[in-house]
Amino acid sequence: MKHLTLSALHPASRAKHAVAAAVAALAMAGCANYAGISSDKNIAAPENFEATQSVPGQGGQWPALDWAKQFGDPQLPQLIDEALAGSPTIAQAQARIAKASSYIESSRSALYPKVTGSYSWTRELYSANALFPPPYGGTWFSENNVLASASWELDLWGKNRARLNMAVSQQKAAEAEFQQARVTLATSVARTYNQLALLYALRDVAQREIGNRQDVGRITNGRVAAGLDTNVERRTAEGNVATSQTNLSELDGQIESVRYQLAALLGKGPDRGMQIAKPAIDPNVNVTLPDNVPADLVARRPDIVAARWQVEAATHNIKEAKAEFFPDINLAAGFGFDAFGWGRFLQASSRQIQAGPAVHLPIFDAGALRAQLKGRYADFEGDVANYNQTLINALSDVATNISAIRALDRQTSDAQRALAAATSAYQLAVIRYKAGLSPQLLVLNADSNRLANEQTVTNLRLKRTDLQIALIKSLGGGFDATSANLAIDGSGQSQSTAQAAPSK
Repeated sequence: MKHLTLSALHPASRAKHAVAAAVAALAMAGCANYAGISSDKNIAAPENFEATQSVPGQGGQWPALDWAKQFGDPQLPQLIDEALAGSPTIAQAQARIAKASSYIESSRSALYPKVTGSYSWTRELYSANALFPPPYGGTWFSENNVLASASWELDLWGKNRARLNMAVSQQKAAEAEFQQARVTLATSVARTYNQLALLYALRDVAQREIGNRQDVGRITNGRVAAGLDTNVERRTAEGNVATSQTNLSELDGQIESVRYQLAALLGKGPDRGMQIAKPAIDPNVNVTLPDNVPADLVARRPDIVAARWQVEAATHNIKEAKAEFFPDINLAAGFGFDAFGWGRFLQASSRQIQAGPAVHLPIFDAGALRAQLKGRYADFEGDVANYNQTLINALSDVATNISAIRALDRQTSDAQRALAAATSAYQLAVIRYKAGLSPQLLVLNADSNRLANEQTVTNLRLKRTDLQIALIKSLGGGFDATSANLAIDGSGQSQSTAQAAPSK
């Protein structure tokens, strides 16, 4: 029986048969479908969360990338730049970007035809009692085969394009995570540096306290010589000096440890920390909130932007899974030469030509494609939930830092008044003790109160600086999605923001 192929038909008949074949393919593919699989989850808009009272606009500016300069210590920006240039944390984030870029290149290659070439040479003794009769049977022959082939997958349903868009979204997410790593590292260096400044400030307090207690000791020695005090008061004064020196030594140990921590953040060995000079941070810096913080925060926080790109990647991942339900059509062609021996290898009669389409039809897969699509929707809903939680956490970070700064300002005002009163009381006690009008115990009590209040004020002043740095981080640390080319649709919002879920 003679078999009829499309190539043997009239062109008009071939076109009709091609259309019929395509219709039949679609009908057969309909056996596997994604009916009933969808999601109603959406990313939340900032206005859905009430924050006008807790995060009020103050007419301020968003932090700039060089925000560290405002603290008035030239060493701080230099340390941050050194950390960003040499930290393994940043190198790891850069490696993730490079890996995501490789996925883009791999996915883009699927959109274009592939061309390959091959050559083979085979030396074979053919059996005299099998398929080939003499003179071939029972004789050695060499076969040469060269073939150049090309193939092209017709992306009719957008599967490969969706995979490419997913890879691009994942790279954008990796870039945003890289920016988040930079912000986190920069603010960690600044906060650790501020901790070093606090320890030095407390050390200065301890050093002054040693001087104060040595002054009291000299007064005590004079009173002992005059017969107004005994060796009890002298030994007490000496013990107080020794206690202050112990506190000073403890602070020196803490300063050394924080220097090592800074060196680690810089990506250097511990000896680098010993080269850091004494901080000179201005504790009076005040970071004010810009207007429209909730609405604009989504483009200023790299962690929110990264979460948003993950949602975008999940959306394209779903589109790819849906395209799997439709036929894959591949075009393939090949041209080359195949001959026994070398004499006729490149003659026209040795030509070989191959051409034709290949169609893959998902007719019945026992639910594998539907299960895959359900998994993609589950990933999408998880990414949406992660985005919403990231937005909530970001608003909470800003509100918490603002509240803490307000409370600390009130506390500092009270502490400064207490310090002024305690200092005055101490000075009066010293005068009275020196004049023989008060006992040593009164001076020691007044000194303890003054010291405690001075330590409290010092801690509060530097804690405020720490909160200012934390507020800068919660406001994005100078990141801007638009300037970083990470805004979705150029404005920090996707065209699908109103309905982030893929079409049902």
